[in-house]
This record gives sequence, C-alpha cells and structure tokens, in this order.
Amino acid sequence: MDKYSPRTLTILFSLMLATLVSLVDLYFENSLLHFISIFLLVSISASILLYYVVDVYLRNRIKLVYKIIHQFKLSKNLKESIGDSVGDDPLSEMETQVKDWVTDKSKEIEDLKKLEQFRKEFLANLSHELKTPIFNIQGYVHTLLDGAMDEPEVMKHFLERTAKSIDRLNNLVDDLDEISKIERGEVAMIKEIFDIAQLVKEVFESMELKAVKQGIALSVKKGFDKPFFVHADKEKIRQVITNLIDNSIKYGTLNGETTASYYDMDDNILIEITDNGIGISEEHLPRLFERFYRIDKHRSREQGGTGLGLAIVKHIIEAHEQTINVRSTVGVGTTFAFTLQKAKDK
Repeated sequence: MDKYSPRTLTILFSLMLATLVSLVDLYFENSLLHFISIFLLVSISASILLYYVVDVYLRNRIKLVYKIIHQFKLSKNLKESIGDSVGDDPLSEMETQVKDWVTDKSKEIEDLKKLEQFRKEFLANLSHELKTPIFNIQGYVHTLLDGAMDEPEVMKHFLERTAKSIDRLNNLVDDLDEISKIERGEVAMIKEIFDIAQLVKEVFESMELKAVKQGIALSVKKGFDKPFFVHADKEKIRQVITNLIDNSIKYGTLNGETTASYYDMDDNILIEITDNGIGISEEHLPRLFERFYRIDKHRSREQGGTGLGLAIVKHIIEAHEQTINVRSTVGVGTTFAFTLQKAKDK
C-alpha cells in the first residue's frame, strides 16, 4: 500500500465501493442498465466525497504539521509557501519531512551535548587557572603578615613571587578579554600589505635571547629568504608568529631548531613554523586549539603560559578568513601551518 498515493487510493476505494453496491443492486433488479447507472453514480459520488476528505480535510491538517516543521527547520529561510510545498502525495512528503526534521534535531541535540561538555570543561579549567595564582598570592601575603616582613630578604623574595602571580592573573584576564572581543567582532582587522618573511625575521630577533638560553636555533628554510607579501593585520599576525615561535622554544629540545618557510599558493601564502622538539601525540592534535587545553599541564604552567595562546592564534587567523592546522610526530617535531591572503599588487 505504501506505493499508492492518497488520490490513487481514493479512486480504487470508490471503484470497489461502486462495484459492490452495483452487484447487490444487480442481484435484486437484474437490469444491466440499472447496474451501470448505479455503478457510475456511486463511484462518482464516493470519489468526490473521499477526495474532499483527503484533499481538503487531511491536506489542511498536514499543512499545519508542515508549518511547524518548517518553522523549526528553516526558521527565517522559508523557501516557499506551505501550500505550494504539499504535492500529490502529502502523507509521503510529510513522512520524509518528519524524518529529516528528526535527523536534524538529533544532530542539534548531539551538538548541544558537546557544547555543554565544552562549557563544563571550560569553567573547570578557568576555575583552576584562576585558583592557582590566587592561592599563591594568598599564601605569600599571609606569610608576610605573620612576620616575614621583618626579614628583608624573605619579604623581597615573597613580593617578587606575588608580583609574578599577579602578572599571570593579569595576562589571563587580558587573553580572555581578547578572545571575547575577537569572537564578538569588536576587534577590527587593520589590514595592510607587508612582507611576512621580514616580519618573521623581526620576531626571531626579538626572541633570540630566549632561544639561546634554551639552546634553540632560529632560522629560515633554505631557498625561502626572499619577500612574500601578504594582505593582513600586521600586528595581529606578529602576535600569531610570536606565540608559535615561543611554543617551539618552550617545548624544543636542547640544541634544537625552529625553522620558518613560505609557499606561494596562488591566492594565498602558506606560512609554516617547524621545530624538531618533543612533538605532540596524535590524540591531542584535534583539541590543541581549545581554550586551556594543555598536553603537559604541569610543565605548561611552569612555563608561565595562560593556556589561551593557541586559541587566540586560531581566532586571529579565522578572523582573517584563513585556516591554521598542525601536524606532529612524537620525538620528531611539530609544524604549525597557516595561510594569509596574498598581496595582489606585489
């Protein structure tokens, strides 16, 4: 029965009813002409009546269901009026619509569950990130109040540690504020044309002392020591490069190397920052750009990071309508790669 439309079923049922009534009439009247007359009268009357019930009554009810489904599915983007969307087989169409709607709602529920889990993890991580420096400050201040202020060397040591914890809190708040502003579109991208290779060299120079202390050599890959002009927000991209190079130094190996390279991709320039450090296991890569996600939590906090650096990097690149990704092998190294729009007039 599933292959028959309501209109076909109406005709078939009318014919069956007309045949039954006509046969009964023929049995009593025994007249072929009377049989034909009764058959035509009953079949036409039944067809009109059943068609009215199906096409008017049921169709109007189905329109209401369509309207509810479309309000949930399409919201502001109603593609056509509800009346036009109901065809010759409204029941089958409604079944399809309901199945699609259920599939969409199931996906939305799964997405909401993931967002809820992300929210819980975010709040837990934020609480922990705030609690650590606050606990340290509290301990240092109470120790000073309990008598340590009478010893100048001890007081200086504790005040220095307190200042360090306050700086960490301040950096955390600043990073959270920056992410929120970028997400809300409140940070305008002041784009200009500049040489990305020269910008990387400037960042290398500013971080040279830190790299030397960690035994890390900063260099440009051979064959890429030429200009590569891009159209982007120079200072925001400086922040991206600084963060990526800083990470490569923090998690590099003794006598290691961090290398920059650039590739012309027609409309875009691909920039890669590669190190031969400790690497990242595959299980961590999908979540690496999440806020507060740390691979080695203890070491990360010792290095003084807020846990928001890569999240900010991702937001800045996406604000440029570009992409960033990471590939890594444990014990071999890590490469961060992102694209920027190529300058047209260079």
